[in-house]
Amino acid sequence: MRIGVLGAGNMAEALAGRWVRAGHEVRIGARTPAKAAALAGRLGCAGGGLRDAAEFGDVVLLAVAHEGALDALRAAGAAEGVLAGRVLIDCTNPMAPPFEAPLTGDGPSAARRIADASGARVVKAFTLVPDGVWRTSPPMSGGRPLGVPLCGDDADALAAVEVLVRDAGGVPMRGGSLARAALLEAAAAFIVGLLVAGEDPSAMLVPVAHMGNPR
Repeated sequence: MRIGVLGAGNMAEALAGRWVRAGHEVRIGARTPAKAAALAGRLGCAGGGLRDAAEFGDVVLLAVAHEGALDALRAAGAAEGVLAGRVLIDCTNPMAPPFEAPLTGDGPSAARRIADASGARVVKAFTLVPDGVWRTSPPMSGGRPLGVPLCGDDADALAAVEVLVRDAGGVPMRGGSLARAALLEAAAAFIVGLLVAGEDPSAMLVPVAHMGNPR
């Protein structure tokens, strides 16, 4: 699969590294092409500008800070239709201390805004664990393979991202439509808030067998 990565930070490095090792063709793009080239050199793939990566990828990973997401899309050529129809993985987290609510407030989710700005088939994914987890082999959660919730509206886009989750060492989980990305973003903020408070979020989840039928 051809994967364009928008961003050259920690999540970009962790995920792109796993995909390169899985045999995918990857191109890193950054606002500063030299930074992308440096990361690409470490990973053994290609690097360049944001638009280079967007035009290259059948699937595009948006791995920048939330506040820079729309600027990155513009630099990648979103206004000219470069991303229209492509599969775009949104792993951004719209949150900041004190983690009382997502930074999107009462408006649309970050994923929805990214979809509207890009015209891409957006799948929200890779939002609940930090980059360090994706650097372990295999990534685990409580002794089990790490689950990755996916939210999206396009069946083919979801299928493509499911492949990439497995190739990164995770297990895709059906999270519902892109509308549910707002819940995933809020959950991420809540979980990080617990961690900052010194709490263990995993302790609030009981085994599935004890949950009963929620319907």
